[in-house]
Amino acid sequence: MRVKKRTKMIALLMATIVGSSLLAGCGAGTDTKSSKSDSSSDTEKSDSAEKTSSDGDDQTLTVWAWDQSFNIYAMKEAEKIYQKDHPDFKLNIVETPWDDMQTQLGTIVGSGNYSQLPDICLMQDFAFQKYVTTYPDLYQDITDSGIDFSQFAESKLAASTIDGKNYGVPFDNGAEVACYRTDILDQAGYTLDDLTDIDWNKFIEIGSDVYEKTGYSLLSVQAGSSDLIYQMMQSAGFGTWKDDGTPDIAGNEHIKQCIEIYQEMVEAHVLAVVNSWDEYVATFTSGKTAGVINGCWILASIQTAEDQSGNWGLTDMPAIPDAETATNYSNQGGSTWAITTNCKNTELAEDFLAKTFAGSVELYDTILPSSGALATWLPASESEVYSEPQEFFGGQAIYKQISDFASKTPTVDLGVYYTEANQALATAVANVSGGSDIDSELKTAQDTVEFNMGQ
Repeated sequence: MRVKKRTKMIALLMATIVGSSLLAGCGAGTDTKSSKSDSSSDTEKSDSAEKTSSDGDDQTLTVWAWDQSFNIYAMKEAEKIYQKDHPDFKLNIVETPWDDMQTQLGTIVGSGNYSQLPDICLMQDFAFQKYVTTYPDLYQDITDSGIDFSQFAESKLAASTIDGKNYGVPFDNGAEVACYRTDILDQAGYTLDDLTDIDWNKFIEIGSDVYEKTGYSLLSVQAGSSDLIYQMMQSAGFGTWKDDGTPDIAGNEHIKQCIEIYQEMVEAHVLAVVNSWDEYVATFTSGKTAGVINGCWILASIQTAEDQSGNWGLTDMPAIPDAETATNYSNQGGSTWAITTNCKNTELAEDFLAKTFAGSVELYDTILPSSGALATWLPASESEVYSEPQEFFGGQAIYKQISDFASKTPTVDLGVYYTEANQALATAVANVSGGSDIDSELKTAQDTVEFNMGQ
């Protein structure tokens, strides 16, 4: 029975690898480098290559993470802060791209040799439930670690909370933002206020007028992605799963409404659909679209267009029309730190995370200006750094706004089989865009997910 379960898990992990490409732009990172990176402690490369947990009496913790300029940078700064009171503490950080990590985890759970796991591992939020639920002996329950989990945004915390237990410390913020070129809006006779606290009907009305007057679409998306549909759904607290864990796609009127809104925007030239991630970024950096709606990690891409500094504004996203639970807040992407069951010094790992990512305003103040890593640890948003005006966005204190958005985002269960549902829904959206019937496509998507769940 154990062998069969491991075989199924490896198949699921391979599906997750394919699905991770849908989040290619996420601030959680899809770094493709395979090099190893030690911490500032100058640990030898040969030590890093072992990728194993530290001994119980050692003050060194091994960490797997990806993206040198974002996640690894944050972990190195956390090490410096913790070393102030714990001078013998060291991190052995092994740079492990997300796709590579999934392959290694698949090998480890397949062999049952958990000794190859690090002490701390960074996990994509959308995949976390699958790993914890299918392999509950992979990561430690840290509910009683002393960390005050109530200080994290509830919607973010949901990704690492299974059956009421906490299995990780949330890291980066994926709160949804709507950013617009205020100079283009001005040409069409609109301001940022006109696009604040609105629903999608109003958005289409304004977007159609902006396109007619300026030739700019208000929004763009990458073809073959269902991310925007998921963002719309979460803004009203809607999901793709029933309470019993079975898919809720076929006949789901909420999904149908979101796809209809999507189609209406495409037909009205409010939404431009492009073929690749690079093309998507180029639509707003090269001046082909006048807006972006995505997780706040997209800010780094927006700000690469230095010539547009001062001509951007940030506000909340449109809400689903006529939905009683509708809000103007959602989330896309993000990651969480988890302690593996191979950690020989759990108390040290818990204390390190508690005093840094779950307890240090200084840490978040340090990493925000350099990497744009916004906290989901709510006390950090009270810092003066978060209230500083940003010239690129017309002097708005955008980080304070985004933290507020995160605190208001509805909680939605992404489900153990999020990747399978995301892929199936993306296919449905693409087929509907090609002229297929929505109801038929949603039924096919449901059948596909149910089949994959049974593999």
